[in-house]
Amino acid sequence: MKNLSIKLYILSLFLTFQFLGISEVFAQEKINLRLQDEDQKIPIVGATYRFGDQKGISDIEGLISLDYRENTILYLNHLSYGAWFLTPSEVITASQSGIISRKETMLGLQPVSIISIKMTEEKDKKIILSDQERLHHDAGAILMLNPAVSGIRKSGSFAFDPVMRGFKYDQLNVVINGIQTANAACPNRMDPPTSQVALNRIKQVEILKGPHALRYGIGLGGTINYIPENPEFTSEAGTYGRFSSLYESNGNIWRNEGRVGFQGANYDIGVLGSYSTGEDYKDGNGNLIPSNFKRGTVGLYGDIQVTKKDLIQLSVNRNFARDVDFPSLAMDLRTDDTWMTSLYHTRSLHGQNLVSWTNSMYFTKVDHLMDNLLRDLNPRMVNASTPASTQNWGLRSEGTWQFDQAKLYAGLDYRSESADGSRTREMLMGPMAGKTFIDPVWQNSQINKTGIFANYTFPIGAYTFTASGRLEVNQAQAHDPAEEFTQLNEEVVNTQVNPGISIGIQRNLGGNFSTGIWAASVRRSGSLLERYINFLPVGLDPWELVGDPQINPETNNQLDWVLGFEKGGIFAEMTIFGSYLTDYISSVKTDLSPRLPSSPGVRRYVNFDKAVKTGLEFSFHQKISSRFSHSLDLAYTYAQDLERDAPLPEVAPLDVRYRWMGQFLDGKLHSGLSLRMVSQQNRVSEAFGEAVTPGFTLIDWDISYPLGDKFFIKGGVQNLLDKAYYEHLSRPIGSDKMPMYAPGRNFFLMVSFKFP
Repeated sequence: MKNLSIKLYILSLFLTFQFLGISEVFAQEKINLRLQDEDQKIPIVGATYRFGDQKGISDIEGLISLDYRENTILYLNHLSYGAWFLTPSEVITASQSGIISRKETMLGLQPVSIISIKMTEEKDKKIILSDQERLHHDAGAILMLNPAVSGIRKSGSFAFDPVMRGFKYDQLNVVINGIQTANAACPNRMDPPTSQVALNRIKQVEILKGPHALRYGIGLGGTINYIPENPEFTSEAGTYGRFSSLYESNGNIWRNEGRVGFQGANYDIGVLGSYSTGEDYKDGNGNLIPSNFKRGTVGLYGDIQVTKKDLIQLSVNRNFARDVDFPSLAMDLRTDDTWMTSLYHTRSLHGQNLVSWTNSMYFTKVDHLMDNLLRDLNPRMVNASTPASTQNWGLRSEGTWQFDQAKLYAGLDYRSESADGSRTREMLMGPMAGKTFIDPVWQNSQINKTGIFANYTFPIGAYTFTASGRLEVNQAQAHDPAEEFTQLNEEVVNTQVNPGISIGIQRNLGGNFSTGIWAASVRRSGSLLERYINFLPVGLDPWELVGDPQINPETNNQLDWVLGFEKGGIFAEMTIFGSYLTDYISSVKTDLSPRLPSSPGVRRYVNFDKAVKTGLEFSFHQKISSRFSHSLDLAYTYAQDLERDAPLPEVAPLDVRYRWMGQFLDGKLHSGLSLRMVSQQNRVSEAFGEAVTPGFTLIDWDISYPLGDKFFIKGGVQNLLDKAYYEHLSRPIGSDKMPMYAPGRNFFLMVSFKFP
């Protein structure tokens, strides 16, 4: 499979096609156009179009394909960009560049995150990042702008591990630009994959709900794809850049980020960096919560248009974290050092059904150290530390075909992930004082995944169909298994084959309504943690966990139904989903003896026969006038273990968000008031020691104003009422399970400078 990927890459580098002029395009009566935002250069996804008797929706890359007709007007419409048309002569002009640009028309959203809610083939949501989001030191935190995504918090300031519809950890597929990822080196996930994403060049985040996005891998519950900015080439050489800084009063937090780039007719290269620090914050009751952290990134990027058809893109990032408090865990993060490198080659083709071919590779290495040496323990029974490391690397080759109104993505990929590390315990008191124990944690384990995939979208009459498939071979082994582990698991090598399929259908119902139904059956093998963790407390309760290399893959059979409404300045969308899971991977208590005397026992990863998850998501956006708009979003998930007739653990409660936005002073002054209401979570897992969490209501306010054409200032207050609250998915502190309260009232001020 590896040799095949290399051969495809070589073929794409040397295969040539005759360049076709615009007259030849018209001779073939086919025009391929890309809709893009005039300012941000991002694709306009989900725009409806009509060209004579042809109609359709722009795809995930903003592309539409037309059979050319003389003297025909092209009509376009999108919630955020309004309705507009191109005259026959403008259609010809647009075909020469291949691009149709349009300014966004929804008012009042410029200084905040814009969550696109137009239904597309993947039912995706896109969080389009503002400068404030790019300042965040943890890319997992910004996902919670969408109520459908919550986060497991073990630290007040770091490592927000996303949970979507009750799916978490390796049940979610987290990637950068469709391929690159990282594995948490820390067994307690102090460094989840989202924490390693440098946001400086990220333009938007795709939140692909459900197991339908099989192009990017197996995401049993969903896929989160961080998409970088497109390169910008200019006729004249020049420089550009951005420097932003933000201060938060609660926790004395400073966030800084910037980038400087150089661009010309065939290159766009630059350097980027960020650095953030914070101290303990106060909750709504005035109590201090340990929350010290230091986090930074240094990187470089280069996009080079080698020929008119060939684009090379290189990215290298170096992330680091120091002395991060994790009050809900037995140890803190002392150092975390990560290298992330990726290389892409894209060949664009003209006059053929094969539109482009992209070959890519990536490498990620994480070195992590956690210990308890900064803890003020009395008495101090043991000094403990766990140095650990993970490596990820992979290859991907994908082609894009355009057949009139149909589109096909197909290719193959390979991923390798490995982890190693041991825990050292120096006994200071008791009968074992003076002794040192070394406990293998990851056992030098490795998983290789080889996959072949395809995604095909095509219209039939008034319907649009989407079919996706993936076949993946999963090979796992432990290169250095511990003796106590092999006593439980005689065989530490396993190979599994995981098929996945998803079918969707969409239709405009008339009367401004549209609907879509997606059905999928996808299977996922156990992760490194679920297969090879060796007697370590890494779960919701303090019980030690031990893996099972032969654990069965879990299967998700899911159905999603989406109903949308759009008229004028109103857009509403409701999603109902149902998931039936078999061989669901969880853990049960055993009679095995734990390695730590403080641990109450040992859990082992096992398969549950069956479980269900179902829920509702709703979005409503309305442009009330030229000055005001508002939005309402909510999400709720119900999850049940059918085998034990009990709720599944770590499922967020009902979350409702309402926001009122306005703009004044000729559209320059923007302000917004946000209300968040979260219900009490009564559905908790007693088997995992979960406790009921109370509901809460929060109010935030922000205001922003541009100072000229280069400076931008924004300020506001979060948790305006100084509410004392904590999230259901926040882990408690200490053996007495004291809730880890969120920050109380917090004032912030941001200044951003851009040039030229």
